[in-house]
Amino acid sequence: MFYKSVIRPILFLLPPETIHHLLFVTFRFFPFIGRLLAIPLSRTLKSDSTPVEAFGLKFRHPVGLAGGMDKKAMALRFLRNIGFSFVEVGTVTPLPQKGNPKPRLFRLTRNSAMINRMGFNNPGVIEMAKQLKQRPSGLIVGGNIGKNSLTTNEDAWQDYVACFNELYPFVDFFVVNVSCPNIKDLSKLQDKESLTLILEHLIRIRKERKFYRPILMKISPDLSTTQLDEVIEVIIATGIDGVVATNTSNRRFDLSYTQEELDRFGEGGLSGTPLRAISTEMIRYLYQKLGDRFPIIASGGVMTEQDALEKLSAGAKLVQIYTGFVYEGPGFLGRIVRAWRQNNAKKI
Repeated sequence: MFYKSVIRPILFLLPPETIHHLLFVTFRFFPFIGRLLAIPLSRTLKSDSTPVEAFGLKFRHPVGLAGGMDKKAMALRFLRNIGFSFVEVGTVTPLPQKGNPKPRLFRLTRNSAMINRMGFNNPGVIEMAKQLKQRPSGLIVGGNIGKNSLTTNEDAWQDYVACFNELYPFVDFFVVNVSCPNIKDLSKLQDKESLTLILEHLIRIRKERKFYRPILMKISPDLSTTQLDEVIEVIIATGIDGVVATNTSNRRFDLSYTQEELDRFGEGGLSGTPLRAISTEMIRYLYQKLGDRFPIIASGGVMTEQDALEKLSAGAKLVQIYTGFVYEGPGFLGRIVRAWRQNNAKKI
């Protein structure tokens, strides 16, 4: 393919965060490029297609962009034009923050993987809301919300409430991020008591609003079965709308790198091919416990069309791509949608 043989080697000459910034500035100011790249996909979508329904929303197809790529909601027109059904922006926090020191994003090309320790770098929720006031039509947008690094876990619920209130008029659903491995002790918010406190505050606020915004929770692939069962109990007890499975992993597994090389990369969340199996197994377990009542968005290890179909077969309603988008390019989106349509046609 042209992207993998020509474009990607050129892009990969630059540090990953540098090329990410350059591309998203380009996407922001030249969103029409997305329409040119999406011509093959647009042909696929011209034929009749039943939308995917989840959380009370209708998605053109099941493929979206995962949180963490468009942290500033600056390229939504491009991402709509290229064909994404939905985009998750953020993670956003109440106050702006620079994130962790650079370098903090690394490609592990031998395994089609990445390690990041970005640390919720974002412009803050006020600036995010300004951007979302100008969001384009025809694209479902989710807001991924978190806490500032300096906010204690005891006060974390206040940060989630602040983001929830500010973005409520401008997004279609929320993703509560309590599982990012790059914020100190954030994963402790996945314990039953902390998680319930955050979600109950958000649900109470939602009841006071005139319109409904679905609330989802993004979980870690590093949870033990006991921890996952506790999260499931919270999901059922609070009655939130769904789950994003999964975030990146603190673990290092299935990698063709020496320990010395991994030490040079340092800490951070692992994404890409190594997460495929564990993410799928977690989706399958969640679906067995929760069924269709709490729809699942699959995220983690979607690197081929078959990976996406595998996660949908395991019980996911929608899929998100990030690392697969980096390694496979813009054509990857269209290939997944075509595979999904062909797979559905076989079932009829």
